[in-house]
Amino acid sequence: MDALASAIERAGTDINSAGAKPLGIHLEGPFLSHARRGVHPPTELQQPTLARFDRFWQAARGHIKMMTIAPELPGALEVITEASRRGVCVSLGHSDADFAATMRGIEAGGRHATHTFNAMRALGHRDPGVLGAVLTDTRVSADIIADGIHLDPAIVRLFLKAKGPEQSVLITDAISATGMPDGRYRLGPLEVEVKDGRCLSNGSLAGSVLTMDRAVRNVMAFAGWSLAAAVRLSTLNPAQAAGISDLTCRLVPGAPADIVVLSPAGDVLQTILGGRIA
Repeated sequence: MDALASAIERAGTDINSAGAKPLGIHLEGPFLSHARRGVHPPTELQQPTLARFDRFWQAARGHIKMMTIAPELPGALEVITEASRRGVCVSLGHSDADFAATMRGIEAGGRHATHTFNAMRALGHRDPGVLGAVLTDTRVSADIIADGIHLDPAIVRLFLKAKGPEQSVLITDAISATGMPDGRYRLGPLEVEVKDGRCLSNGSLAGSVLTMDRAVRNVMAFAGWSLAAAVRLSTLNPAQAAGISDLTCRLVPGAPADIVVLSPAGDVLQTILGGRIA
């Protein structure tokens, strides 16, 4: 835990750096299900406790904006309640929870879902599980990796119909290999092979090389959405989920002039950072 706390502390320091910068920290781990851990090393997973969460919170200097947690783990409900009280967007994910356990997590303060469908118990017609709760509960927003690899286009359409234009969020889950040619790259301690848009480590998906503009165009292509509707999923909706929509993602006087100019087809034409063309 010392190593993880140190990494979180460094991330909290980086937030104050110049130039393009993160708006907060997403703590995706260590409170994850061993059964749905994905490529997260099993030795790094921990049981959620208030003491552990507080240590991470202190190390991050209060910059944790989102935390993914499996609600079925012992101690998870107490941590969800406390994290929510501190303004953290508690996101349910990397979870093998059944429907009832997921609903308890939502009642405790969970209000989002991490890379929906991926690293989650499969949806069953008699065992709806975490997906059944996430897709049907209007208190919960949810994000997806719309690269055509993590989810089939038909599932993207299903997700968008279930969560709608206000509760759907696009993420990339992109790693450092994004924009690079096929080859081998590092993701923390893992070696990842990138080939034909897939990022694999020991045969399992390990992030993506998806860019956000491509995700927007994929929503347009997969679901027939307009550019304006698809852009909302990558701007206002994630800002609202993270609780920072009053600070960013609005074209209004006094808001940060961080703007991406797109063509009608969704291609990036220009990027403006802090009012200056980047």
